[in-house]
Amino acid sequence: MNPLNSSLEVGIRALVLLSETFPRRLDVAQLVYLDHAMLHSGDLADGPPSLHPDLPIGPGELGMRRRLIEQGLVVLMRAGLADMTATSDGFLYGATEEAASFLHVLEAPYLGLLTERAAWLVSTYMHEESDVRDGMKQITQRWFDSLAADTPQTAERDVP
Repeated sequence: MNPLNSSLEVGIRALVLLSETFPRRLDVAQLVYLDHAMLHSGDLADGPPSLHPDLPIGPGELGMRRRLIEQGLVVLMRAGLADMTATSDGFLYGATEEAASFLHVLEAPYLGLLTERAAWLVSTYMHEESDVRDGMKQITQRWFDSLAADTPQTAERDVP
């Protein structure tokens, strides 16, 4: 079992997010964005320091995160800590009544830091007039700018 980004670890992170947004339900895409933003909150305007270091493969990390979140949600649903509902907008996930009490019995400084960042994300990006995906545009724009800056520019005279 991989101790980093295991189904259990990612599931706990998803549970922190679902508990913070309770009773609101989230789809997998929102959880993917929020999980990334929770770990890399320093990349967002006025965000608290990031919990994880930047990786040179940031865009790839985001693509891989969806599968990990889905596996983490399965763990949570098996434990009765999250549930899923089918709506006209797709599948939405929510924390159950037991989720908050489960998180309160866990004692780890890392969990406290996750909860602080989740609360900041919800208060900053989960309003009626905003969508968490708008916040993620800051991160993807930074990746794009970084990749564009690292790519050698070809002058027209160099093109055959």
